[in-house]
This record gives sequence, C-alpha cells and structure tokens, in this order.
Amino acid sequence: MTPLNIPPILRAVLDDYSLPWDGDHGVAHWARVLENGRRLAGETGALIEVVELFAVLHDSRRLNEFTDPEHGPRAAEFAKALRGRLFELPDPEFELLHRACAGHTHERTHPDVTVRTCWDSDRLDLGRVGITPHPQFLCTEAARRPETIRWADGRAEMGLVPALVESEWGIDLNRRGRTR
Repeated sequence: MTPLNIPPILRAVLDDYSLPWDGDHGVAHWARVLENGRRLAGETGALIEVVELFAVLHDSRRLNEFTDPEHGPRAAEFAKALRGRLFELPDPEFELLHRACAGHTHERTHPDVTVRTCWDSDRLDLGRVGITPHPQFLCTEAARRPETIRWADGRAEMGLVPALVESEWGIDLNRRGRTR
C-alpha cells in the first residue's frame, strides 16, 4: 500500500466544502480527530490508513454546523469518489472506511476495532461544542481511560489548532479559514 498523502485529499475536500474552514466541523476538528486517532490506533491496533482517512473525510460533506443526519453517508460516498484517484485502499479496508464515515453520528458501536477507533477519535473531540465525552459512549478501552478523555477534551475545549494543520497540510487558518 502506498503511504497516505493527505494534502491532496484535503484540497479535494476543501474545494467543495460549504462551511467555514475554522468552524466546529472544519479543519482544526479534522486535525484533532487525526491526532486522537493516531494516539488510539497505537493502542487498539486499528488500521492507521483508515483512521487517518476517516479523520479528514467524516465531516467533509456537512451542509451546516447543526443538524445534518445525512452528512456521514455523503462523506462515505465522497470517499468512494476519491478512491483510486487520491488514495488506494484494498476492498476490506475501504469497506471499514465507508462504514465508519456513514455511521459515525448515529451508531453506538461496531464489531471492528478500526471502526470503533474512528468513532472514538471523533467523539473525543466533542468538547469543541461544549460536550464532555462520556466513557459510556466510547467504544474502546483506550478512549474510555480518564487520562485520554482529559487530554482530548482539554484540546477540544480550547479549540486547539494542531501544528500539523500548517506544518503538514499547509493550511493557515488565520489567513484562509474565516471564509472561503
């Protein structure tokens, strides 16, 4: 498998992204979800390529910051459109990505640890909208640990913009993020 090259995927996402880049479901959120996912995957054994793709795609097709129950399925279909052009994943791994994106807002858990890790990486970032993640709603032991919740929730509550947004992704939210 070819190493994942996230910046071209982000360019494709942001070309049609209808919300502010610095919004509750925007670039900084995706980066925190990515860092949450990398941290969790190291313990859960989740497939890192799927976790990383989920981070940048799961909210990519939101139409508003509030209620949009179909954004996950739209993101899953968008992933299908990008596969083969901007990233490669074997069928079993792609099915996990598709399922993780499609079900991330309305499903509680899943038998596969990669899907559970994806969902936990997103749920650990609920502090950005004033919700502290509750262990009961997390899928993996790694995410349920109090120290994991404190670490992730603190970053989310502060609205931390991970350094990778600028250093790896080349996005300056101060200059480009307010409006498109």
